[in-house]
Amino acid sequence: MLPETNPADETAAPLCTIEDLPFGPASLAARNRYNKGMAGILLCLLAVAALLVGCMGSVETPSPPADPPVAPPPLEVVQLAGGFAAPVDLQQPGDNSGRMFVVERGGRIRILRTDGTVVSGAYVDIAAARGVVTDGENGLLGLAFHPNYGQNGCFYVNYTTRRNGRLQTIIAEYRATPPSANTASTTESILMTIDQPDTNHKGGALAFSPNDGFLYIALGDGGGSGDTFMNGQNVRSRLGKILRVSAVCGGGSGRGNAYTVPSSNPFFGQGEPTDEIWALGLRNPWRMSFDRSNGRLWVGDVGQNRFEEIDMDSSNLRGANLGWNVMEGFQCFSPSTGCNMSGLTPPIFAYDRSQGDEAVTGGYVYRGTRIPNFAAAYVFGDFISGRVWSLAQNAQGNWVRTELLSVPRFQLASFGQDTAGEIYVLQLSAGTVSRLRAVGGQ
Repeated sequence: MLPETNPADETAAPLCTIEDLPFGPASLAARNRYNKGMAGILLCLLAVAALLVGCMGSVETPSPPADPPVAPPPLEVVQLAGGFAAPVDLQQPGDNSGRMFVVERGGRIRILRTDGTVVSGAYVDIAAARGVVTDGENGLLGLAFHPNYGQNGCFYVNYTTRRNGRLQTIIAEYRATPPSANTASTTESILMTIDQPDTNHKGGALAFSPNDGFLYIALGDGGGSGDTFMNGQNVRSRLGKILRVSAVCGGGSGRGNAYTVPSSNPFFGQGEPTDEIWALGLRNPWRMSFDRSNGRLWVGDVGQNRFEEIDMDSSNLRGANLGWNVMEGFQCFSPSTGCNMSGLTPPIFAYDRSQGDEAVTGGYVYRGTRIPNFAAAYVFGDFISGRVWSLAQNAQGNWVRTELLSVPRFQLASFGQDTAGEIYVLQLSAGTVSRLRAVGGQ
């Protein structure tokens, strides 16, 4: 699903209006070289800084970073192509064809070549055939290509529709024959159908792990406000979860045919749908991706009205309870104080809404070669503010956020990555796909 545009029942509640503070203990230590007459001033400055941090109530990482990593050069986005209708995802099949596939929210997928050429017509159009609905945060929201797409032509989509009066999320398989064709069949095989109680919080991302080859499915909590339907912590619901299944290309429809459940799943043996769950406690995971270098899973989860978060850990979130709706970011949500955080996996990074950032858009770990001093940085942004950042660990193991650039507000729908590891930015109403690059670079 699309990240929220701050509906009335989720108005941002800034904790402070103070600008981000420089948490540089090394710079303060340097002041010790001043004469004794400066010592009192230094103590006052330290005391004021402590008070300000307490006021913020939204420190962006549990251990404030000391020495930031080497900064990349100034970055910009340069438009590669335009004319898309509400692009919300960009994927590539890894078949060395030079093709990228742009998902339009209304129900079409179009082909964009890395040289900027847009192939005429649609790769596949399921808008009418499948009754794709786009009210609220609905639509055709996600795309993933089978790891053996170059041989079998199978790909998978996540879309919403209304059938028999019910709003539903459909995870379905489609196929291109041959895989090199620029059009695919509209015949579908449905993996799973998930009833949706409201029009927001749909998640939408699909991704195959480069490590295990399984399909990961990100789903929001079903909507409302504050987890109205109590799905985040409910292991008998697929909503508010990341699911992990083994997709069977050409296997037919439904569980046991279109997909099976890996025995290595953390809740395997506990029955459907619990055994499909890989991680729980998500609110609205708007974009997830795997680091193509090490297979780490990264998730951007949109917050309620205080914090936006990035989730990742060394176990690839296996069996992780990411906290919603007990926690939002690093803090209690329900109850607002004194919540039981035992067994919960906090985010690696969270930011508050005091600077106008209100809906995280998850991105990708940069693995390209065109931007120096940038390898292994995670690129993400905020749909509301349009700001784009990188996130990287310093020598002390702290996560450091660096602002890279901004695009117009309410535009930053998604990111994409090509086979070379370069990163692209999709702007929603502008209908553009742009590439991230060093200023003046290639």
